[in-house]
Amino acid sequence: MKKTIKFTLALGVVVAGAAALVWALNVRDEVDVNTPVATAAPSDGLIARGAYLARAGNCVTCHTAKGGESYAGGRGIDTPFGTVYTSNLTPDDNTGIGSWSPAHFWRAMHNGRSKNGRLLYPAFPYPDYTQVTREDSDAIYAYLHSLPPVAQPNRPHAVRFPYNSQAALAVWRALYFSPGVYEADTRRNAEWNRGAYLVKGLGHCSACHTARNVMGATSTGLDLAGGLIPMQNWYAPSLTSPHEAGVGDWDRAHIVSLLKSGVSPRASVTGPMADVVLNSTQYLNDEDLGAMAQFLKELPAAPSDSDAPSAPAISSAKGAKLYEQHCAQCHGNAGQGIANAYPALAGNRAVTMKSTANLVQIVLNGGYAPATEGNPRPFGMPPFVLVMNDNDMAAVLTHIRGAWGNQAGEITPFEVNRVRANRAP
Repeated sequence: MKKTIKFTLALGVVVAGAAALVWALNVRDEVDVNTPVATAAPSDGLIARGAYLARAGNCVTCHTAKGGESYAGGRGIDTPFGTVYTSNLTPDDNTGIGSWSPAHFWRAMHNGRSKNGRLLYPAFPYPDYTQVTREDSDAIYAYLHSLPPVAQPNRPHAVRFPYNSQAALAVWRALYFSPGVYEADTRRNAEWNRGAYLVKGLGHCSACHTARNVMGATSTGLDLAGGLIPMQNWYAPSLTSPHEAGVGDWDRAHIVSLLKSGVSPRASVTGPMADVVLNSTQYLNDEDLGAMAQFLKELPAAPSDSDAPSAPAISSAKGAKLYEQHCAQCHGNAGQGIANAYPALAGNRAVTMKSTANLVQIVLNGGYAPATEGNPRPFGMPPFVLVMNDNDMAAVLTHIRGAWGNQAGEITPFEVNRVRANRAP
């Protein structure tokens, strides 16, 4: 009985403390949304600028359900804590943001709060968007309010207890989030700072390219050292490592080409990054892409060789034979590839990096670069999910990772099965 009373009292203290924390946070970072502000009708130029910035933020990808109206929400974002459904951003008064003011929208971007002040789930990347300026937020708001309203009620989230409570969100924010704005580095030029603003803010690159802890939070500050994308089994490679996706030694034009068209002489994009290029970066102007390239080129390199490929695996006759049967026709007998069509496998970082998740994903499900204006008919790789079993796939991938000078470790059937078992439907 005494233990029950003590537990109940302790639970009450925790709940009361969390409630107090919610109240404190509501007061501390509140944005004034109540004082009426006279605003003129947005100009065509402001709306066009907002459309461009919405592209930079890749808003349409998350806020459009498969087969649904653009920006009307309803897409499920799977997280380790349950499914978060994106909201309707069209200017419908009842189900969208038609009744929101620019200040309400700014508070959502900057502080992660809905119109009524409720805390938003960080699946909406406000930890990155908080760096977006008020001027850019107002431009995006003007664009969204120029769209045709769509009457589509927001779908309730399916997040498990206790993560579905405002108290839990308040604790998470107290630990991992502080509102802020981008502060220019006076030691750098305007172009570098523009690139940093886009990468850190609207581009929210750290949302994928930074590892998350058990609470779903990224590390403090800009990391970009790579991380497994939760629930997707795709690995967003490190942008600071020469062994993964670092571009410190790339020509600037090649970086711009990769972000603009999805392909370059050094690499091509696939998986989740293909969606980013398809819906976002291909629409950015060359000045902004050049600024992002400059910032990415000057990222500090990884401090050690901890992400370097492991000792090379020993290829088997079985793996070599499977490669000859299924791969050599496109990728060459020596893994040399075909220029402007099929990538070389010899010396390919996507083949040799430590994380094997992407390599298995591509062979299982196929690999496709995005169809862009600069590359409207990209070459693709068919899926082999029904062609090879786990043992066969492990054998051929181990062969590829250890042949033609590649020096990477073996892939086991267990690794293949783990990705196969978690394939998206």
